[in-house]
Amino acid sequence: MEEKKKKSVAAVLIDGVAGIFLPIVNLMSAAGILKGALVILAASDLIQADSETYLVLNAMADSLFYFLPMLLAFTAAGKFGANQFTAVVIAGILLYPSLTTVLEQGNTIHFLGLPLRGVTYHSSVIPIILAVGLLHFVEEFLNKVIPEMIKGFVVPLISVLLVGLATLALFGPMGAVTGDVLAVGYEKVYGLSPVAAGIFLGAFTPPMVIFGFQWSFILIAMNNIMINGSDTVLALMGPAAFSQAGAVFAVLLKSKDRAFQSICGSAMLSALFGITEPALFGVSLPRKKPMAGVCIGGGIGGALAGLSGAQAMSFAFPSLVTFPVFYGDGFGMYVLSCLVAFAASFLITMILKVEE
Repeated sequence: MEEKKKKSVAAVLIDGVAGIFLPIVNLMSAAGILKGALVILAASDLIQADSETYLVLNAMADSLFYFLPMLLAFTAAGKFGANQFTAVVIAGILLYPSLTTVLEQGNTIHFLGLPLRGVTYHSSVIPIILAVGLLHFVEEFLNKVIPEMIKGFVVPLISVLLVGLATLALFGPMGAVTGDVLAVGYEKVYGLSPVAAGIFLGAFTPPMVIFGFQWSFILIAMNNIMINGSDTVLALMGPAAFSQAGAVFAVLLKSKDRAFQSICGSAMLSALFGITEPALFGVSLPRKKPMAGVCIGGGIGGALAGLSGAQAMSFAFPSLVTFPVFYGDGFGMYVLSCLVAFAASFLITMILKVEE
């Protein structure tokens, strides 16, 4: 009975997260495809990366992902029954330019003596979802105790102060600390066995994206490239993206719903371009079983990627169009690892019974 209850709670949480993303999954796919197309144009020298045209197109492609917390604030508030406009204002605090400039440098600032750890909030997921969940309870309490005459402005005033501070002091740092612990663990595992590190990142990158933990690994990758001129983290995360695409392709073939097939097709294309959120939140996570295929396929591909010894020579999210970044020792096996991840997750998902 207890095990059944735990499963039902997990199912409710997954359905809740998926419901928050469902209204924007098509928009995420469109933005992901545009980002991929922009990478192709830049790689083929049709557009210069330092040109004004690239600047404008990149803003169009990246704005959704950069301001993702604000979109999630709106959809989560609708799901949780909180005030949607108050939720968006709280998300705006996390992305306010003068504040994020300081926080994204890793600096700890203080609010009346309370330390606020430096955290990257753009493109984050969990901090704003937790914030909106808290907002629901704060508003519910305040609406009961605040007199009707002043409720209209006092409730949002107190809500923004309390929830905004709780997010900056607790929810954001909580995810960052967890991500840092995982990143340190990766460094130790890679030192012992690159294959084990590949299995770890290949299998667990998709779940980490749900909580935003992958950003700690991205920071390690950036630092490695800046200091050493190469990096292994990005290479080992590559198969995970292809495993997402493989699982979604299987779901597309199994589905008989034309509208949902369209969602799967755009999400798969987006994943092949390195943007896995549409596939994760729109297809594999809501249907649960494809996530098993994603993680297993990513783990198998990650093991081969670790065995290959491939490294990224410059920073780029792993995708079909950024393979040249990984050109060097073990490149052939690295490409094979991504193809194997795609095929393995595809076959596993085809075998499993997937909900429509």
